[in-house]
Amino acid sequence: MYREIRPALSLVLLFTLALGVALPTAFTGLAQALFPFQANGSLIRHDDHFIGSALIGQNFTGPDWFTPRPSALTGTDASGKTIATPYNAAESGGSASGPTNAGMIANVKARIAAYRTAYGPGPVPDDAVTTSGSGLDPDISLENAARQAPSIAAARKLPPATVTALISRLAHHRILGIIGTDHVNVLKLNLALSRLAAP
Repeated sequence: MYREIRPALSLVLLFTLALGVALPTAFTGLAQALFPFQANGSLIRHDDHFIGSALIGQNFTGPDWFTPRPSALTGTDASGKTIATPYNAAESGGSASGPTNAGMIANVKARIAAYRTAYGPGPVPDDAVTTSGSGLDPDISLENAARQAPSIAAARKLPPATVTALISRLAHHRILGIIGTDHVNVLKLNLALSRLAAP
């Protein structure tokens, strides 16, 4: 009987070593050599310690920071009541509300009003008032960043052109002009903003 199952056991061992050990080790080594930043979670350092990942958004608030797009994440408090937990990295998910949902329409209208109160009248970018599918979107559109820039510059007592130039420097554009969207990473943008000194 052993002679009959030995070839099968040998193949299991061989493929386990080849596909379960050797191949993943080779891919990990190659990724570390060619793309170390991405292979290690796209972690961002500040003052010699990690402050987050470029792939996971954070909930910045206040007039002197660029704010991310809304997050629909919710959790529960000690009494079991549902509460908003925007950009809680332990969770992920959207609102699951369709475009005809009355609650979603009311939320979008409220966000539009709040956005115009914060950043002045004018067009409101879609990503400023709608939530993402993950609730952890790390990026905002360049239009959204540009609309926020004058108010942030005023709050930080910086020339508006300085903040606008920061957006342009950190902007990511569509690949070949057609793939993806023009955007900027909010964590990287706010980190660079924190390094600017008022004149």
